[in-house]
Amino acid sequence: MLAAMSDPTFASVTADDHVTGEAVALDLPPASLGARMASGLVDVLLTVLVLVATAFVLGTATGRSDAALAHVAVIGTLIAVFLVLPTTVETLTGGRSLGKLAMGLRTVRDDAGPISAQHAFVRSLIGFVEIYAFAGAPAFFAAMLSAKGKRLGDYAAGTYVVRSRVRLQLPAPATMPPGLTAWARTADMAALPTGLALAVRQYLGRQATLDPGHRDELGLRLAEQVATYVAPPPPPGTPPHDYLAAVISSRRERDLARLRRDAALRERLTPRR
Repeated sequence: MLAAMSDPTFASVTADDHVTGEAVALDLPPASLGARMASGLVDVLLTVLVLVATAFVLGTATGRSDAALAHVAVIGTLIAVFLVLPTTVETLTGGRSLGKLAMGLRTVRDDAGPISAQHAFVRSLIGFVEIYAFAGAPAFFAAMLSAKGKRLGDYAAGTYVVRSRVRLQLPAPATMPPGLTAWARTADMAALPTGLALAVRQYLGRQATLDPGHRDELGLRLAEQVATYVAPPPPPGTPPHDYLAAVISSRRERDLARLRRDAALRERLTPRR
């Protein structure tokens, strides 16, 4: 992992992170208590409907059978409705039940990655107790006291619920420092790796809020890593933040110019109808 990315100021990028084409990791905020209650109510109502329908079908099929078979049918119905069904739905949909889908929510791991069948099963198992056996009271108070709105099933599974429909707000792009315009125009700059580009963008966006000593240390570390992709080096005495801003700004301009050339070439080669 990059040295700068190990600093708590910056968010690490893994295969599970949501990263845009501009190398910006999307931080999905935790769902509010109201949204979770609304989605939970939808899920409870649907579960009750499925339970009633399943019980009616099995009751009709086993109505003339002995008591032992009817008892097995009841247990099987409870397991299927309260454990198998929600586990299967959340696993196949990537953490979305029907209630969460309606409210724009999604269950993720504590590290923001997608949940597995094991996470969904633990949530369903604990959810049966805290939601149905105790009328949702433990889930309500646990979510109310948690900074991420986690119910007991989330604590046991290592998950939490996020809002998946959020407005994307990208930071303002870095501007070219006036004294580095001529150097950046002739310098050879390769594309930066996604993690390094993200670290530089976060640093430039937050440098005004950092402690001066800490800011300079991080800037030097990032500049050393960026220097392996840029030649020749900037003029002597260039501050690290100006150097990083010049590289990011120049790379953006070059990428935009390349995209415009590609679009113009496609337009020339594509026959008009």
